[in-house]
Amino acid sequence: MVVNKRPGDIVQGDKTGDKPLSEVVKSYIAEKYNKPGAVYLGVVHRLDRPTSGIVIFSRTSKALPRLNKLFAEKEAKKTYWAIVKNAPPKIEDTLVHYLKRNSKQNKSYAHPKETPGSKKGILDYKILQEFNNYFLLEIALHTGRHHQIRAQMAAIGCPIKGDLKYSFDRSNPDGSIHLHSRKLILTHPVQKEQMTFIAPPPEGDALWDSCRL
Repeated sequence: MVVNKRPGDIVQGDKTGDKPLSEVVKSYIAEKYNKPGAVYLGVVHRLDRPTSGIVIFSRTSKALPRLNKLFAEKEAKKTYWAIVKNAPPKIEDTLVHYLKRNSKQNKSYAHPKETPGSKKGILDYKILQEFNNYFLLEIALHTGRHHQIRAQMAAIGCPIKGDLKYSFDRSNPDGSIHLHSRKLILTHPVQKEQMTFIAPPPEGDALWDSCRL
């Protein structure tokens, strides 16, 4: 089950007590397929709450470990869109940082060199479009570190629009950040067919509406 998550939704339940997307999807499955009793749904991966875009869930317990393996072994290819302040130093580039997570702050810090407790983070970016004061980037992840895109973009002086935690100067009115999980390519865990999913960015936002490529 693939869902285009709205910014502000949480994928899995947390201490806020807000209804998570996983429960919304379970309700949808129960109604659509007229399923009595408890509905199974496995959470394969998550997106940060203020982020939008593709989230995949497992409909069966058999498929869940197979999907987990695809993500763990980097066989699921994820592409993001980000709208950032300031022009990156190059039109396209590969960024390598060493990310260290601070659990108390729920934040990761990107260092140019390895530090104790850090993990290597690698991503590719390229500029897709330029607006007044902003740039649309396409980002491909090679590693899946905590807040990786947010931390690495901030480290090169290109914070994501609305991301106060990572150096943007003001928040978006709805609490979102302009980071969107745009595309996912993976092999179906049972049918073994390659599948490609593309999610449009949130509607009703002037910048995102200008990015509908």
